[in-house]
Amino acid sequence: MAPGHLFALEPEPIDWEYYRKGIGSRLVDMYKQAYDEVKIPKYVDNVTPQYKPKFDALLVELKEAEESSLKESERLEKEIAEVQELKKKLSTMTADEYFEKHPELKKKFDDEIRNDYWGY
Repeated sequence: MAPGHLFALEPEPIDWEYYRKGIGSRLVDMYKQAYDEVKIPKYVDNVTPQYKPKFDALLVELKEAEESSLKESERLEKEIAEVQELKKKLSTMTADEYFEKHPELKKKFDDEIRNDYWGY
């Protein structure tokens, strides 16, 4: 429950008859009259309507950022797993196995060799 709604709750009614039996009706009537004369103003929330749309928009933005972050984390975890796998295999991997995983590099090297470009 929002803090503003706490002020909107009505107090529990007082059992005046219970107190009349124990204390006496004259004193209880005096307190009841004083109690009835107390007027507590109703709480009117003017702030929440101003900020609720902004807050709701921030919640949507937060949810989108969370989803994006989770997708990026998932992608990075896959990339880390691939790098760790590559690290394990690197000492025994052949060039053909490496180029099988990275065909763009094989094409680049083949083009350089075909064009007689040896890097100097």
